[in-house]
Amino acid sequence: MDIPTGPTLMQLTTFGRRSGNAHTVMLRGVPYRGSYYFSRHRPDSDWFLNALVWPVVIITYNREQTYGLAFRIHDIDLERRISRLKYPDQKRAKDRRVTLRIIPLTECV
Repeated sequence: MDIPTGPTLMQLTTFGRRSGNAHTVMLRGVPYRGSYYFSRHRPDSDWFLNALVWPVVIITYNREQTYGLAFRIHDIDLERRISRLKYPDQKRAKDRRVTLRIIPLTECV
């Protein structure tokens, strides 16, 4: 995949935690040190909950797909760094967020 620089709109496909069906959403993702990060204020969205239960996800950017393995990060400093990268020079960069790290499966083997 052509890795974007800076926060970029990407499609994230997760698989339903009950149905197993694919669900795709458009989100602002942050590529950082070989992984992709997606965050939100609360952990109540379907895409977030789906990725926690069924961690194999698909990221689509520029019509290219990358399979990845998602997990929630609990490192507050890293969460803050991702927020600053996601919302540079914006007040909301200081808001606390829950964050998923997605490691491309090519990096896992």
